[in-house]
Amino acid sequence: MKRIKPEQRIKELGITLPEASAPVANYVPTLRVGKLLFVSGALPRSGGEMLYKGKVGRELTVEQGYEAARLAALSCLAAIRQALGTLNKVRRIVRVTGYVASAEGFNDQPKVVNGASDVLVEIFGDAGRHTRVAIGVYELPLGAPVEVEMIVQTV
Repeated sequence: MKRIKPEQRIKELGITLPEASAPVANYVPTLRVGKLLFVSGALPRSGGEMLYKGKVGRELTVEQGYEAARLAALSCLAAIRQALGTLNKVRRIVRVTGYVASAEGFNDQPKVVNGASDVLVEIFGDAGRHTRVAIGVYELPLGAPVEVEMIVQTV
């Protein structure tokens, strides 16, 4: 089975990764331990601007939350590219954790975090299939509706 080259696939899909965000507190964006790369939580930001704000189920619809999760995952990929030089050094996406700022009574967090999962499978194919947690939370930094973190295996 031929391995998908993520950098080529991104171009084919017409996806532009946002700039890798600088940390907003005392942490590093990525940390490599052996062949695993741990990626700090990323928000749906582009050009230093938060593109979505508020709670899903109140200010945002599930569809908007899905798009926010997709953008947050792309922000993770920007951090990975910055750390590795290329996404072609990613062997597989191991784990995704998605935090969803949820209105009271909202329980469709998995549908929102599918925004991250779907784009990873689009880019990495089977190597993008991962374990996952989708968690509803009361608040996220900077008013973000979604935060996504990852663990990836590198070559």
